[in-house]
Amino acid sequence: MTSILLKAAIATLVAVAGSLGTALTVVPMLGGSVDGNAFLMCIVCPLVTAFPVSAYTFWQSARLKQAHRDLARAHAQLAATHRRLAEKASRDYMTGMLNRESFFAALDGSRRRSDRGALLIIDADHFKKINDNFGHLTGDDALLEIAAAISRGVRAGDVLGRIGGEEFGAFLIGASEAEAATVAERIRREVEQIRFKPAGTQQVPLTVSIGGTVCSFGATVSELMRAADRRLYEAKQAGRNLAIVSGLSPAA
Repeated sequence: MTSILLKAAIATLVAVAGSLGTALTVVPMLGGSVDGNAFLMCIVCPLVTAFPVSAYTFWQSARLKQAHRDLARAHAQLAATHRRLAEKASRDYMTGMLNRESFFAALDGSRRRSDRGALLIIDADHFKKINDNFGHLTGDDALLEIAAAISRGVRAGDVLGRIGGEEFGAFLIGASEAEAATVAERIRREVEQIRFKPAGTQQVPLTVSIGGTVCSFGATVSELMRAADRRLYEAKQAGRNLAIVSGLSPAA
């Protein structure tokens, strides 16, 4: 408010000076003279009109600027809220990994940018027994332990998602077959080393079976999934707690 009044006062002084200057210049040119009353009117009129008008104008301008700032702030908050909601909608509510739809969208996007990489499908072994014997809450705890172990096993920048009840996907960006096999084995060991002990019971072993395939030029996401699923089936059939990774065969 002080700033507004100061600006209005300055504008009023300018108006007074302009009024006096005009009167002292124009009136003599017309053959007249500026007496005391005329001099007083040149001062009073701007004071009466210019000060309230300029004060109101500056006040309205300040309100408009504040409204623009409030609108910009609200827009920024709305955009941030939208980003948070979009991020939340793309995540699995339990593990925080990408959900199935978002994982495959990320996989497809990565495939469009580069043909290099490897896809792993990780499935918890005998997980139904945990749910049946200890209940679903304990099963959820076990699932969180497995998800954390998978996160420790992958490399920075790799894409993780929960693509089924106890099934996870990992896209290893730019990985060769040897690198993918190393990561898969590291995940398997991380899970195997979990010391999971439900309340009041003995330790329950947790293991995963992993099937993986290396991307080949032009392969679709569906083809990669079928190939990785085939390797996962082989790992299950070979006794579980096993990782099998190979290139994408022509039959895939």
